Amino acid sequence: MTAAKPVIAVLGAGSWGTALAVLLARNGYRTLFWGHDAARQARLAHERENARYLPGVRFPDNLVIREDLLETVGEATHLLVVVPSHAFRATLEALTARLPSGAIVAWATKGLEPATGRLLSQVAADVLGEQRAIGVISGPTFAKEVAQGLPTAVTVAAHDSVTAEAIAAWLRSDRVRVYTSTDLVGVELGGAIKNVLAIATGISDGLGLGANARAALITRGLAEMRRLTEALGGKPETIMGLAGIGDLVLTCTDNQSRNRQVG
Repeated sequence: MTAAKPVIAVLGAGSWGTALAVLLARNGYRTLFWGHDAARQARLAHERENARYLPGVRFPDNLVIREDLLETVGEATHLLVVVPSHAFRATLEALTARLPSGAIVAWATKGLEPATGRLLSQVAADVLGEQRAIGVISGPTFAKEVAQGLPTAVTVAAHDSVTAEAIAAWLRSDRVRVYTSTDLVGVELGGAIKNVLAIATGISDGLGLGANARAALITRGLAEMRRLTEALGGKPETIMGLAGIGDLVLTCTDNQSRNRQVG
């Protein structure tokens, strides 16, 4: 007898949260989709798409829109947090009262905690305790392409391979390839640092400094990413993978990148 699939709650209704919720639902999971704006959630439930962020991407029937955070968390088996980094700690603190004892808490948020500069895994440990199973999803991903079902590869990192593989299983499909890692520090840093270099590359391109300058920024920026990751306890080889050079190339060279556009 096949075990029932877990219920996964996706917290955060921006473009990336929406894309991941749609992916999980397409993969056959009952997916609870929460956002902080109740009025916007009501519109999502009525329209069955996120017209603001991913217009034209229809929600599968097993994607359930929710407005109450604690009810959502209480019904879920596992959680996938996709809120902005500045709201990450507050979201975790708000959900702890209803968090099931065996729930994995994963996140696809990129960046550091703005007020402290701490890694989000450190924030999660602060709020949820060291024993909670946690993991991060990162890599070269534009939400629109994931939602459209275009080929994508990502990395899932956790402290142990069992947790990493459990999270990876949520995401795998015939269009999404998932690699696993136990280097949480390296994967998190890759997803955060590349944003700085994407802004720099956007500035260079905006000034008309040419393709040579762009290539130099990406290449020397990659070297800095490796050195910083190693200094902070991550594995430099992680930066040579999807969460490092993959995400760096994507966000520095494509106009879908908001950081490049800012630059």
